Amino acid sequence: MTAVAERVKSNPDANSPAAETVGDLLKRLGGISPDRVRLRPAPGTATVADVVAIEAKENRLFELLDGVLVEKCMGYRESILAARILIALGIWVQPRKLGELSGADGMMRLFPGLVRIPDVAFVSWARFPGGKVSDDAVPQLVPDLAVEVLSESNTEAEMKRKLGEYFQAGVRLVWMVDGKARTVKVYTGPEEFVLLGEEQVLDGGAVLPGFMLGLKELFGGARK
Repeated sequence: MTAVAERVKSNPDANSPAAETVGDLLKRLGGISPDRVRLRPAPGTATVADVVAIEAKENRLFELLDGVLVEKCMGYRESILAARILIALGIWVQPRKLGELSGADGMMRLFPGLVRIPDVAFVSWARFPGGKVSDDAVPQLVPDLAVEVLSESNTEAEMKRKLGEYFQAGVRLVWMVDGKARTVKVYTGPEEFVLLGEEQVLDGGAVLPGFMLGLKELFGGARK
């Protein structure tokens, strides 16, 4: 693969015009709040090493997109839902030794220069190089299942971009959890999804066959 082809593969926006203004940059990132964009190092120059250093020094999580650091924001209510999903998955995955689960601080390099942090992720053993968990703080790893719990700071365009990156990287299944609407969108492709309401049951599909989680159980204690 040529260097140009590798750059295009690792960066879905590689053929887009360079951002000329802050507005252009925010639009490319999905219309997010400027409060989430870190200016040091300068946008366009950040690296995976910066992601690791900031987490170690400041205990703050940033995703890396096109050399730009974008803060990962998650409220208490969203963390409760993520924890419930993580616990339910753990009860199914761990006894069967299917792979590993990570939470909302599990950083992954989906492509060179692209770091994402799913709120919950499942990685089957077949996807770990040599069948072992890396010691790298941000391993080059693509989950089978990625779970995103929507927060107030997330925009529709931001999540659409994230979905595209997940499936381009090789993620097989994405659950988009909306605690306010009490729904889950189950994606098997960037534009292919099924919407589940709280009276329905979330299952693991082809990724985790047999796994089931009632959404009434998931959202049960999440009302104000």
